[in-house]
Amino acid sequence: MKSNKILNILIAAIAIIGGILFIRIFMEDAQEIVDNVDNLQNTVVSPLISYSYWLFIAAVVITIGLSLLSLVRNPENLKKTLGGLGVLAVLLAIAYFLSDSAAVYNTAGNIEPGGEEGSSINHWVGTGIWYSIILGGIASLFFVWDLLKGLVKS
Repeated sequence: MKSNKILNILIAAIAIIGGILFIRIFMEDAQEIVDNVDNLQNTVVSPLISYSYWLFIAAVVITIGLSLLSLVRNPENLKKTLGGLGVLAVLLAIAYFLSDSAAVYNTAGNIEPGGEEGSSINHWVGTGIWYSIILGGIASLFFVWDLLKGLVKS
């Protein structure tokens, strides 16, 4: 119960600090903020951006840390997670071999900068597209399967 009270106080403090930083921006004239980059933007907008950035970093670190801790504490879930990651790795390898690194042309028929044939960027972009198609196809199959199962049960 005590940790719940501490967590609520921490959440309230984070919200109050964010609210104060947000209200400080609205207390200033919008055009003055745009015009006065050196002084007003750095004293009013920058603290809110920095606060948000570090809050985001803390949330990501805490989330990853708690997820890893949960996996270590429950070996059965660790096996399932590693199996799922293995399947995703196999699908990524399949997508990599399906993709190509052909040249990328713009509407004028010229090759885009960085889009030359054989570029590793082209290959990985193609891999990402194929990976999305494969995962979307698998998701669609499961959706149809679940729909059919629901129709048969009814």
